[in-house]
Amino acid sequence: MTSVQANPIFKSMELRLSEDQQALIREGIESGRLRTAEDAFEEAMLLWEERERRRLEILAAVDAAEASLARGEGRRLTSREELAGLAEDVRSRGKERLATENSPY
Repeated sequence: MTSVQANPIFKSMELRLSEDQQALIREGIESGRLRTAEDAFEEAMLLWEERERRRLEILAAVDAAEASLARGEGRRLTSREELAGLAEDVRSRGKERLATENSPY
């Protein structure tokens, strides 16, 4: 069990780590990658926070796309040919954009 000082709302928090998690933390400390178990917890929280930010960005993008479709701003693709045409259009625009961004002028 690991005790972690947290937000004053929690005052303290106890976490139960599996044996594998404990071994991973021990290995991190023994290798010098981590100084303490708290370092492992901080790193884990940073990764989780980043994942949650990305998840919220994806959900916002899905909401925006659904709203766009509801306004009739989307494209209906009903055949493989239309899908291939869209893919080629995206590829062409991407190449043009890269050429512009990489241009020295």
